[in-house]
Amino acid sequence: MPKRKRIIILILVAALALLSGVNFIRTKYVAPIAMYHMINTKDNPYVRALIVNPRTFRRQMHFLKTHRYNVLPLEELVDLIAQKKNIPPKAIAITFDDGYRDNYTNAFPVLKEFGLPATMFIIINEVGRAQGDRLSWGEIKEMQDSGLISFGSHCLGPEPLVNIKSEGVIKREIADSKKILEEKLGLPVNLFSYPEGKFNPRIRQLVIESGYKGAVATSPGKNYPGDDIFALKRLRISRTSDNLFVFWVETSGYYTFLKEHRDHD
Repeated sequence: MPKRKRIIILILVAALALLSGVNFIRTKYVAPIAMYHMINTKDNPYVRALIVNPRTFRRQMHFLKTHRYNVLPLEELVDLIAQKKNIPPKAIAITFDDGYRDNYTNAFPVLKEFGLPATMFIIINEVGRAQGDRLSWGEIKEMQDSGLISFGSHCLGPEPLVNIKSEGVIKREIADSKKILEEKLGLPVNLFSYPEGKFNPRIRQLVIESGYKGAVATSPGKNYPGDDIFALKRLRISRTSDNLFVFWVETSGYYTFLKEHRDHD
């Protein structure tokens, strides 16, 4: 997004947040779901948009804690939306995609320090791979046992489901990943993350039929309302959020509304 347009959106979102008592504005609020990937100090140009510096991550979590955000487990937020119950003020959920090992080494200690829950979505076939850059089953179990971290499926492999032609293969990616995670963790796995955030109505339906309670995407657009628990919108947190004012705006609950209208109108 060009810098000038981004600044305009940030200013408009800040104004919306200040006017949140107005009924029209309230209807545009979507409880923010933050989406992280890697938490490290690397500068890889191919995945730069997916990297957050550990120091920045700690500042963001400190910000949520000191400003008394209601950081909810994602499954709790899904239940509130599904049951049409009131969502607490300043609610937010924290998620991680792909199962990078630095989620354990760099993010988990910070989440423990501030007592903040998070949900991590795992690519089953990449757990403990030889490169050493993904979580091991032992690390996953340790984080689960902490009571702060819950896990969901990000499929068996990383290929976006929209690229797969065989419905049978898509079903296995969705259902078998759930089954394997449940066997490894000894708990129900109720949440799903679409690889690369991409899906279509048929894939969404297959997720429902596989027994999940909810699913997260990235930016499914205006056609999917904020209360569609199988197309939940998330905010990618990257190096652009190093500035805490930007982070505050992005997690205000109004950023998605303005971004969608800028992108699709």
